[in-house]
Amino acid sequence: MVEGKINEIHGWAAKQPGLKVEPWSYTPRPVGENDVEIQIEYSGICGSDLHTIKADWGTALYPLIVGHEIVGKVITKGEKVAHLNEGDLVGVGAQVFGCLQDDCNACSRDLDPHCPKKVFTYNAKYADGQQAHGGYANAVRVNANYAIKIPANIDPVYAPPLMCAGATVFAPMLRKGVKKGDKVGVVGIGGLGHLAI
Repeated sequence: MVEGKINEIHGWAAKQPGLKVEPWSYTPRPVGENDVEIQIEYSGICGSDLHTIKADWGTALYPLIVGHEIVGKVITKGEKVAHLNEGDLVGVGAQVFGCLQDDCNACSRDLDPHCPKKVFTYNAKYADGQQAHGGYANAVRVNANYAIKIPANIDPVYAPPLMCAGATVFAPMLRKGVKKGDKVGVVGIGGLGHLAI
């Protein structure tokens, strides 16, 4: 197991239902062989973050650090991580773990958000019981398969919304084979709609 560089993560946590967040720190889980530790530079805000800390969608695991539009630099990588290196700029969206096993009905069909062992970026627990916390913090540790390399031609300050809203509108276009020149309908030019355009 690789030793992480940040052994206490500092962030802004909700401690009860509502919109109040306050400084809070936690000890992160160890950096596993397939994990990366990311020093966060930017984190976007999504309506899901607000609904979660207000417990609008059911039980929230307080204290809770939200944020699933994360952009930062890899500062530590597990022994089996080959596609990322320390110093790489990466983004993390709404999921930080899936089993990715060939015998998993979901993962074997590239539907890992439906994996029975999935862990969302926050308000979720790993199999070992450790709680996942999001990007309103100085660092995060995630499975490297959920850290997406940000191309050099994208300014990192603008990249966080691509991790949620961008993926949300791009995924159906990809599934339906939309290509340059095709016509699509976009209803509303809000957080998702402007990225669809």
